[in-house]
Amino acid sequence: MIIESLLDTDLYKFTMMQAVLHRFPAAEVEYGFRCRTRGATLQVSATDLRREIGALCRLKFREREIEYLRTLRFLKADFVDILKIFRLQEEYVQVTEDDGALQITIKGPWLHTILFEVPVLAIVSELHAAASGNDSETLQTGTERLENKIRQVHALGNDTDFRFAEFGTRRRFSRAWQRNVIERLAAALPQSLAGTSNVLFAMELGLNPIGTMGHEFLQACQALGPRLVDSQRFALESWAQEYRGDLGIVLTDVIGTDAFLRDFDRYFCKLFDGVRHDSGDPIHWGERIIDHYRQMRVDPSTKTLVFTDGLDMADAIDIHRHFHARVQTAFGIGTRLTNDLGLAPLDMIIKMTRCNGQAVAKISDDPAKTLCTDPAYLAYLRKVFATPG
Repeated sequence: MIIESLLDTDLYKFTMMQAVLHRFPAAEVEYGFRCRTRGATLQVSATDLRREIGALCRLKFREREIEYLRTLRFLKADFVDILKIFRLQEEYVQVTEDDGALQITIKGPWLHTILFEVPVLAIVSELHAAASGNDSETLQTGTERLENKIRQVHALGNDTDFRFAEFGTRRRFSRAWQRNVIERLAAALPQSLAGTSNVLFAMELGLNPIGTMGHEFLQACQALGPRLVDSQRFALESWAQEYRGDLGIVLTDVIGTDAFLRDFDRYFCKLFDGVRHDSGDPIHWGERIIDHYRQMRVDPSTKTLVFTDGLDMADAIDIHRHFHARVQTAFGIGTRLTNDLGLAPLDMIIKMTRCNGQAVAKISDDPAKTLCTDPAYLAYLRKVFATPG
């Protein structure tokens, strides 16, 4: 059994789930799986994946886990009470193979499907890794690469402003390896490691759980808001009403940064703590955000830019140096921490494709990351937000 705890997921799934409970409890959604690695052969059978998903759906939150969740100030009592009786339902997941290609569809109430994404991807990643190579030489390579990353941070010397979090659950080599990575980072870099997105390891290792919202929250609001053109503002307002100043980092690339900044006016600039980068050139993006804050008469040095797009430690350090003293920076490093063992990790995603029967889309700053299953809706979305195709 690969997943042994429902806490073995990213924090932002819980924070979004709470907002769904309180604001969109009747929403119905659909998610689809996609492997973005060109030419990759996924070493995972539908039979093995179905078996692991069946085991996942037999899990319940343990009492210790429930009590831990109650300690997180932004999670409300009624939400945690529901988690006490919550169980994932296998009927909401379909796994098939089409000409050898794995197909995964998750469909059902948003409240009851939102927790599938991260553990299902972690299962796929670990099954693939086990079939690709899991020997002592591989683990030794991973250890050497991890130690090199630690040396890169140590080389910063007295620069104590560099902060990063571990974000690697969904594409990890294995659960055991992820825990090993986090333990080593916590021991070697206690001042630089801000925490982990994995709630289970945060609880077990005494680290900060890190995360706010994902793309799906803003995507769903394309169908749930009063008007499509107002969907981003509706999402931000809904989030602010739910968390009242907590969890104040928002994504900019659901309909592209240009469209986001047109909606991110002075009110939102002052209301939220910062923004997160997840596609496109990070330096160009960061400069644009700083300029935007200045145009909105907001001091950029009081805000945080969070970078999470496929980073290695060296990338994060370079970005930190570029923006040092002009704006606060933080980094979420995922696959390059938890699946850097000399084998080629797969770039896999599970993304929302429909909400309440309507197509939804993500128009990324990186064209390869744009996602929509309905070309007509994508064209309409681009027209409404004046986003070039």
